[in-house]
Amino acid sequence: MRIRDAEADDFPKIAEIYSYYVLNTVVSFEVEAPGAEEMRRRMESFRPYPYIVAEEDGKILGYAYAHKFAERAAYRRSAEVTIYLDRNVRRRGIGKALYAELEERLRAMDFVQRLYAIICYPGEGSVEFHSRMGYRIVGKLTDVGEKMGKLLSTVYMEKSL
Repeated sequence: MRIRDAEADDFPKIAEIYSYYVLNTVVSFEVEAPGAEEMRRRMESFRPYPYIVAEEDGKILGYAYAHKFAERAAYRRSAEVTIYLDRNVRRRGIGKALYAELEERLRAMDFVQRLYAIICYPGEGSVEFHSRMGYRIVGKLTDVGEKMGKLLSTVYMEKSL
């Protein structure tokens, strides 16, 4: 497996991976799956933050990225992180490898000190994954969203670099 920067040709597969979570789970709060071009446009808007993929035998297994935590200038030393894996390759260490690389790249940026993940709660294993990666719950928003006929809460998880 190789971890590298996302490229334009990766976005059909990235959109396919994300589409599963949008259409079949409450993990993403989106209700309509964006296409490859929209996913690529989002990546462009996140610069200079990293957007990376895990690839094996030419196939994209998952992706992770970071972006501004919030727009106000005082938040400039914080970033929000996100990860999605192909649903058929979970529990192989791919997520851990992607986040390790993402965090290393963010450390190298020097201006990022704290990372935040906003996760549907109780979720589908994301809280446990982030806990294993050194994140801790620092806040909860109760019934903040609604999808698939369910009221959904989120937790904010934080990690210091």
